[in-house]
Amino acid sequence: MKFEALNPSMISNARRTGPHPKPLPQGEGRSHPHIELHRLVHRAVVSPYPGDPLPGLPGRRGAWQLVRAGVAGVLAWCSLSAAYAYQVTDDRGVTVSFSQPPQRVVSLLPSLAETVCELGACARLVGVDRYSNYPASLQKLPQVGGGLDPNIEAIVALRPDVVLMAVSSRASERLRGLGLKVVALEPKTHADVQRVMLTLGTVLGVPDAAKIWRAIDAGVSAAAQSIAPELKATRVYFEVNQGPYAASEASFIGETLTRLGVKNIVPARLGPFPKLNPEFIVRANPDLIMAGERNATGLSQRPGWQNIRAVRENRVCIFATEPANTLVRPGPRMAEGARLMAQCLNDKAPRSAPGAKP
Repeated sequence: MKFEALNPSMISNARRTGPHPKPLPQGEGRSHPHIELHRLVHRAVVSPYPGDPLPGLPGRRGAWQLVRAGVAGVLAWCSLSAAYAYQVTDDRGVTVSFSQPPQRVVSLLPSLAETVCELGACARLVGVDRYSNYPASLQKLPQVGGGLDPNIEAIVALRPDVVLMAVSSRASERLRGLGLKVVALEPKTHADVQRVMLTLGTVLGVPDAAKIWRAIDAGVSAAAQSIAPELKATRVYFEVNQGPYAASEASFIGETLTRLGVKNIVPARLGPFPKLNPEFIVRANPDLIMAGERNATGLSQRPGWQNIRAVRENRVCIFATEPANTLVRPGPRMAEGARLMAQCLNDKAPRSAPGAKP
């Protein structure tokens, strides 16, 4: 719409002879700031009472005051809109734009759901994957299947403003193709966890997300200080899943073990969570084994494992389901995970020379 410049003669002539201009049709352009400004100018310049100013305004001077106020309001509206617009780049390298912080969030990874809650935005979650069970309030939310291959229709029905998922999920492109915003994040190391927390803070519009990592860092340091000095070089094998899949030195679990001062038998060069040949573990002969109860069934019956020092001397920490979840989720409970590892070491690690061959 084109606006003509206004001058005093136009105002004067309109008041003397001009009829009241035809208003805009009902509802037309009602939400557009430029249309609203036009209406404001129109009312200020042409009074519904010919020859009289608007009630309560001192004639021409009041009209121009209204014009200036209207312009200032539109400029403020535009500034606020621009201030809320922001972008984030996820772990796929995809840039996602937001006009305002999302209020309806679906999470397809337990650690991401836990982080959303730790950021104080748990009420924004409207759906989660079947494994997200902490905090307990998440168990009341609609479940949309597994994280890798979720139920697309169920997600769309929840009308999310954003979907949080792992990079490895196969649903990303389908959801984006349906017009949904997708942010893919998959922390595997301590640095990844810190970065993901900051990214989620940005996505959700939550200030000082870094405070969560500061609390984790302090908790891991405290756990390290609780370990007896003579246990510091214990050689540990941490099994994350049957296969066997292990947590190597390059994983967030392995980095926690390193900070606790113990030795991980699985080197970083194998990747964060490699699948191992069982013979590799037998040859490495760890002093201590950590595993969740779902993975520990028949552990001592595995071929050759009776000769492993940790198995032979019953130096195996078997974690129940919930503590095991705490240990393997790279999220806000990592400090608690470090405390669980430290307790295991203090209770089970050999007091003799660490790593000594039997």
